[in-house]
Amino acid sequence: MKARLDKKRALSTVLTTVIILVASVAFGAGVVLYGASLFQGSTQTEAISVGQTKLWVHTTASDGLAWGAAAIRNAGDKVVSVDSIKVRGQTIPFTQWYPDTAVEPNLYQITLNHTGWTGTNGMLLEIDPDEICNDITFVPGSSIQIDSDGSGGELPICANSASGPVSLNPGQAAIIYFKLTNGTLSSLDSGASTTVSIFAGKAGGPQMITVGAK
Repeated sequence: MKARLDKKRALSTVLTTVIILVASVAFGAGVVLYGASLFQGSTQTEAISVGQTKLWVHTTASDGLAWGAAAIRNAGDKVVSVDSIKVRGQTIPFTQWYPDTAVEPNLYQITLNHTGWTGTNGMLLEIDPDEICNDITFVPGSSIQIDSDGSGGELPICANSASGPVSLNPGQAAIIYFKLTNGTLSSLDSGASTTVSIFAGKAGGPQMITVGAK
């Protein structure tokens, strides 16, 4: 005798279809939300723009005294930290960076100046810091003050030595002067081209810069 199927325990065709439709909609919504979150994450980029990069070497100092400078702007839409400056493959320590992150927009466009040497002791020549550098605590030997346009018509670049990476918000610019480790360049490199690499994480890249003599 054949066994009889109990129809009361089976799901109806309509109910099964409804469950499948609900599951499909829920799965589809999850895929859309996941894709949207990936798109939002991918559209936020890390990028920096580096310009006006300069290198200067002392013409007579026997120990290879040299400085550099660059204007750096966060050209992306995420906060970035400038964390690496290398000249000829040699890393410049943070304590030899002098960043001014409060520069006016017009200063970002100007040609960066070398103000002269204070002898051969490594620092750059300053104008009177007590009268102009009001946004920093000026410490002789650990601070710089650069006459930004060479005539005193613009506010100077004022900076203390850094202790770590330089953070920049989207659209923010900074001018960083940096002292090369003695011997990285020599007076014989005057007029030659060398590599300067500036990075904020993965953003940035190398540039070929002609070394100036001062």
